Amino acid sequence: QEIKKIIPEVTYFKEARIVAVEEKKKVGSKFILVVSGGTADIPVAEEAAVIAELMGNRVERLYDVGVAGLHRLLTNSKKLLAANVLIVVAGMEGALPSVVGGLVDKPIIAVPTSVGYGASFKGLSALLTMLNSCAPGLAVVNIDNGFGAGYMASLINQLSEVKE
Repeated sequence: QEIKKIIPEVTYFKEARIVAVEEKKKVGSKFILVVSGGTADIPVAEEAAVIAELMGNRVERLYDVGVAGLHRLLTNSKKLLAANVLIVVAGMEGALPSVVGGLVDKPIIAVPTSVGYGASFKGLSALLTMLNSCAPGLAVVNIDNGFGAGYMASLINQLSEVKE
C-alpha cells in the first residue's frame, strides 16, 4: 500500500511475492505451462508464471498434480502436450520434472523448492534428483528460483514465435 501511494499504477502479485509497474500484452499463440507438484509449491510456481506473463507470454497453470496423485497429471495430458515450454515446480523428492519429461517432447525448466520434510534438506534432495534426471530436454534452475525459470521459459517461448 505504501508503494502504491508513490506509484499508483503498481500491481502487487501476493502469491508470487512480486511488485510490478507494468504488465505487457500477451504475444503469440504458443504458451508456457507452469506445473506444480503440490499446493505448497504454488508460491514459487506463481513467481515463475507472473514473470513469464510480465515478459509478454501467454501462461497457463496446472497445480497440485504431483507424483503422489499421478492420475491428476495424466488427465491433463492434452494440456501438457500442447504447451510450447513447461516449468515444472516440485519439492520433496523432486520427481515430477522427470515424469513430465517422459511424457512430452518440449523444453522443461525444472524448479526444486525448499518445501518438504524428513530428508528433503530444504530443497537439496529435489535439486539433486532433478540434476540427475535421465529425461531429455530438462534444465534445472536453483532452489526456489521461480524468477529464473520464468525468465528462461520466456526466452525459449519467444524464440519459437520468431521462427514462424
